[in-house]
Amino acid sequence: MAPRIAVLGCGYWGSNHIRTLKSLGALYAVSDENSDRAAGFAAEQGVEHIEVDDLFTHPDVDAIVMALPPQFHAETAIRAVTNGKDVLVEKPIALTVPDAERTVKAAHDNGRIFMVGHVLRFHPAFEKLLELVKAGDLGKVRYIHSHRLGLGKFHTENDALWDLAPHDLSMILAITGTEPLEVRGEGAAVLDHLSDFAHLHLSFPNNVRGHLFASRLNPYRERRLAVVGTKAMAVFDDMETWDRKLAVYKHSIWQDNGQWASTTEEPTYIKIAQGMPLTRELQNFIESIQTRVQPKTDGEEAIRVLRILTAGTVTHNK
Repeated sequence: MAPRIAVLGCGYWGSNHIRTLKSLGALYAVSDENSDRAAGFAAEQGVEHIEVDDLFTHPDVDAIVMALPPQFHAETAIRAVTNGKDVLVEKPIALTVPDAERTVKAAHDNGRIFMVGHVLRFHPAFEKLLELVKAGDLGKVRYIHSHRLGLGKFHTENDALWDLAPHDLSMILAITGTEPLEVRGEGAAVLDHLSDFAHLHLSFPNNVRGHLFASRLNPYRERRLAVVGTKAMAVFDDMETWDRKLAVYKHSIWQDNGQWASTTEEPTYIKIAQGMPLTRELQNFIESIQTRVQPKTDGEEAIRVLRILTAGTVTHNK
């Protein structure tokens, strides 16, 4: 029997959760500070509309998906888990590491499933890339770089780093299996005091390096993660069609009589099964509620991501 899940927040991501949970047979109710908006979604999907103040103690709600402005995530999630509800909260988990730690501790103390929406961890192309890394098909990983660029969305609380980078950091942490030893951030504020362009330079154990570039003020869209190994390189390009989203390059580079030599190979496109990452993420949440096994993107991982965001943030004068 599917758990009864309510969605709190009917904005862009909330509406995606509403429709996806409905398709999975797990949407029980919709809630939002804007009651009319929530009532509209509830009527559209044929589910309950529950006022926000009544949601946390509602006896028929097993779990809550929260798609709120991030400054409200911590207190709202704590309120939910202390009332016995399992929680999936959109990224970022909170705006400070202490708030994130309080949230995760509250979930643990109350025996609740707690998940954070790092949705690209559930992308079939990334899951296949991670499989290649773990199988040693790329050799030893030496460098990882990600680019997440586009125009908008613009937030009054979140800069480009906090809005765009959590997904990529979650993927990078999954590949390295460890936190960075050093984080160095660079940022440029063009529109106001928040970084519209953000760079992170990451140093991991075993001489693995990483670089992340995020921009909300770019004239073109780019969604690309590249992994450089000693045997091969792989690129996950989410702007490509499904048959070309994951490419492996088996270039060769060596020294000959003190000189560098190399050969280049055409990419091999890895076959992957198609699937919507949000659907797969919510299926993982549902399975965790049913089995009480921690989800793939749990609170501890979200804290690790938040530590990097905090260390790499560049502040600008208003």
